[in-house]
Amino acid sequence: MAVFGKGYDHFLGYALSGGGAKGFAHLGALKVLEKCGLKPDVIAGTSAGSLAGVFYADGYHPEEILDLFREKEFREFAELAIPKTGLFKSTGLHGFLKKNLRARSFEELQVPFYAVATDWNRAQTVVFSEGDELVDAVVASCSVPIVFQPQYIHGVPYVDGGLLKNFPVSVIREQCRYVIGVNVAPIIPVAEKDTIRTMAERTFNLMSNSNTLIDKTHCDILIESKGVERYAMFDLDNMDKITETGYHHAAIKMSEKESWTIVEKCHKHYQRQEKVRKHIQRLRERGIGGN
Repeated sequence: MAVFGKGYDHFLGYALSGGGAKGFAHLGALKVLEKCGLKPDVIAGTSAGSLAGVFYADGYHPEEILDLFREKEFREFAELAIPKTGLFKSTGLHGFLKKNLRARSFEELQVPFYAVATDWNRAQTVVFSEGDELVDAVVASCSVPIVFQPQYIHGVPYVDGGLLKNFPVSVIREQCRYVIGVNVAPIIPVAEKDTIRTMAERTFNLMSNSNTLIDKTHCDILIESKGVERYAMFDLDNMDKITETGYHHAAIKMSEKESWTIVEKCHKHYQRQEKVRKHIQRLRERGIGGN
């Protein structure tokens, strides 16, 4: 049901891009958005954005999400595999999510959430938003091809959503009055010395960047974390620095006049919501309107 006119189901949505460990910049950006008094009505995430987004939708604050990852190493999220379809199994990540997520289904999350993955067989973007496959969907969204084996859901192999839709703005654009997009995947520089790892990382980075161009134009506020490109895809040692970088650039963007105009409109919306809530509560107290 459209409740905000012009066919909008939600007032404010967040779109969080993929980017590997650069995704910790999302947490810095979310801290700034919280300080602005903003609350998303829906969240869409790809890969690292899916990982940050699902915890945020589950009611975790950015610092609490950081605490979950502190003192973790890459090997805790990946299990070495016989390299048929990927170098690693994602059993560690699957277990991490299952252990720490309070919700067991999309419907149990506090905020509606969309996890973006790629159907490997059909070469299509798939958006998961309902059902009990919450953990499987997020793992699928994070399953970088070659690095991780595909995640199977109902017999279908899925890989990282960034392959075709690294910045999922268009996933929620038509539903939302305003969309704030956080892109943490700038083009990484050429390595001083090429290795299989750096070649694979830059290849995936270039591919995913090419499919973000249109989505960037669909943001009402676009936050880009410049500077995070110096960090490797699986760099868990610098999560605090990456988070600080995300915070810094989000603070600059949200201080701009155009951004603050939208923030003020969101605050007015919250005030209207509160008035409606209080009015409904008074009617219920008087026995009018039912449950």
